[in-house]
Amino acid sequence: MQKRWVLKERGDPGKVAALAAELKISAVLAELLVQREVYTFEEARNFFRPSLDQLHDPFLMKDMDKAVERLIKAIDSKEKILVYGDYDVDGTTAVSLVYNFLREIGHEKVDYYIPDRYSEGYGISFKGVDFANDEGFSLVIALDCGIKAIEKIKKANEYGVDFIICDHHRPDDQLPEAVAVLDAKRPDCNYPFKELSGCGVGFKLIQAIASQKNIDPEILHKYLDLVVVSIASDIVPITGENRILAYFGLRLINQNPRPGFEAILRYSNILRKSENTEVNSAPATGNGVSWEDPPCIFNRELTISDMVFLVGPRINAAGRIESGRNSVKLLVCENIEEADTIACQINDFNTTRRDLDANTTDMALDAIKTDARLREACSTVVYNKDWHKGVIGIVASRLIEAYYRPTIVLTSSNGLVTGSARSIKDFDIYDAIDACSELLEHFGGHKYAAGLSLKPENLDAFIEKFEEVVKKGLTEEMLSPEVEIDLKINLNEIGPGFYKVLKQFAPFGPGNMSPVFQTDGVIDNGYGRIVGKNHLKLTIGHHEIASAPFPAIAFQQGDHFNYISQGKPFSICYHIEENDWNNQKSLQLNIKDIKLPEKE
Repeated sequence: MQKRWVLKERGDPGKVAALAAELKISAVLAELLVQREVYTFEEARNFFRPSLDQLHDPFLMKDMDKAVERLIKAIDSKEKILVYGDYDVDGTTAVSLVYNFLREIGHEKVDYYIPDRYSEGYGISFKGVDFANDEGFSLVIALDCGIKAIEKIKKANEYGVDFIICDHHRPDDQLPEAVAVLDAKRPDCNYPFKELSGCGVGFKLIQAIASQKNIDPEILHKYLDLVVVSIASDIVPITGENRILAYFGLRLINQNPRPGFEAILRYSNILRKSENTEVNSAPATGNGVSWEDPPCIFNRELTISDMVFLVGPRINAAGRIESGRNSVKLLVCENIEEADTIACQINDFNTTRRDLDANTTDMALDAIKTDARLREACSTVVYNKDWHKGVIGIVASRLIEAYYRPTIVLTSSNGLVTGSARSIKDFDIYDAIDACSELLEHFGGHKYAAGLSLKPENLDAFIEKFEEVVKKGLTEEMLSPEVEIDLKINLNEIGPGFYKVLKQFAPFGPGNMSPVFQTDGVIDNGYGRIVGKNHLKLTIGHHEIASAPFPAIAFQQGDHFNYISQGKPFSICYHIEENDWNNQKSLQLNIKDIKLPEKE
C-alpha cells in the first residue's frame, strides 16, 4: 500500500537558533523541541524533567467537590462502597487503583464489580445496579464508563444507590443524574487537560481525597504504574498531564513493578538482569517509591510500546475470554506467588485470544475478497453472528491494515447486533456513527474507536447509512496511509550525543511520537539481504556525502531488494534506535518506508 510522506512545517528559525544556543544542542534537536511547542530553557526543563508538582489541582474538574464530599461521607460513615469499571485495560486498572486506595486508607467495606462482556455489555448495566442494591452498597464509583448511563442511573436513584461517575468519553447533551459526573470532556468543565484516561480520572479522584484528608501524597505515587498502563493501552495523547503521569509510571514499572505486572512480564521475554534480583528491590523512600535512578530490573528499559503490546493485551484477554475480574485480582494481589498463578491463567486466555483473533481476521478478509460491494465501498462493515465478541475490536484494527478505511466489525450478542469500530487518521468515526444514531440502541467512544449495538432488523439500513456518511466525509488523501516526518537530515548529523538527547524525548506516544527522519540519496553497502519473511537487513550510507554507515532494518520492505541491491540511491524515512546485541550497544535505523526515484 503506497504511503504519503508528509513533512512537518519547520519551526521559526529564530526560535530554533535561540533554543539551540540556550540549551547547547544541535539545530535538529532544537527544531524537534520547537515542533513540540518547547521554546525556552524553562519549558525544556519541564519537558525533559517532568515533576509531579506540575499536576493540576483536581478540584479544577467540574463536580470534584461533590464527588469528594460524598465519598468522604461514605468513608467516615463506613458505608459499603462498590468500585465499578469496564472490562478492558483502562477500566480494570482504574478499578484496581481506587479499590486499593480505599483499602489502604482503612476502608474495609469496599468491593469491585466488572460487568460481563457477553451478558451485560459495556459500561454500567441494569444487572450491576441491581447487584449494588441487593448487596447493600449505598455508593458506587463508576470508572471508565457511565457518561451515557441515563436510564441506569435513574434506576439506581430509585433504589437510593448513589453514583459517582469518573469517565473520559464524549458525553451527550444530557448527563446522568449522578451525585457527581467527573469528565473533563463535559462542555461545562474547565479542567485544563481534556485527555485523561479513565484510570487517570480515577487518579484525580484519589488525589483530591488525599488532599482533603491530609494523606501523604507519596501514598498515591505507587499507583502510577496502573495509570501508565491505562494511558498506553487506551491510546490517549501522551502530552500535558498524561506525559507526567506516564513518565513516572514507567519509572515505577522499570524499578519496582507491582507483583501483577512482574508476573505478566515473565511471559513476555523481558528477562530479569539477574536471577538474584528481588521483586520490589529498588531503593525506597516514603511508601516504597523512589524517583532515584537504580538500574532497570529487566534486561532493557520498558517503554510505552511494551505497555501497549506486552502488558495491555494480556490484561485485556481476561475480559475478552472469561472475566475482567481476573485482571483486577491480578493487579490488586500483594505477593508474587499469587500473581504468578493468576498470570499463568491470563496468559492462557491470551493464547486463546490470539487464535480467535487470527481465525476471525481470516474469515473477515475472505468475506471482503468475495463481496464486490465490500471491496468497492469507502467503509468496511462486516458481520458474522458466530464471531467472538471479545476479539472484534482487534479484528477491526487488522482489517484497517489490509484495507485502509473506516471499519466496523459486528457480531451477535443477547439478541442484538453489537460491534467495534476503528478509524483512520483524520476521520472521526464517532461522529459518523452518531449520524446513524436513529438506527442504534447504544453507542459510545472516541474519534478513532467506538462501540455500538443495534437491532438485527436495522443492520442493512445501518450499513447503507454508514457508507453514505463515510463517503461524504472522506477525502482522497485520507485513504492513503500517512507517514508524518519530523525533519529531513543527513546521516552525519546522527551520533551518540545526538541520540542521548533524543531518547530523553520519551515517553513516546500519540502527541509525542518517536521522531521520524527523512534522508535522501542513500545506498546500501552491497551486503544487504532479505531476512525473515520479507524484511531487509541493510547497511546504509550516503551516495554522495561522506558519512559513517548505519545498520538498518526495514520490516516488510523486501519488495525493494532487487533495486537496492544494484547500489542505486533511494530515500528512507526512519526512527533512530539503540540495538543491544551481546551487551554491545549501537545505533541503528528502523526504516518505516522506502521511496525509489520516480523514474524507477
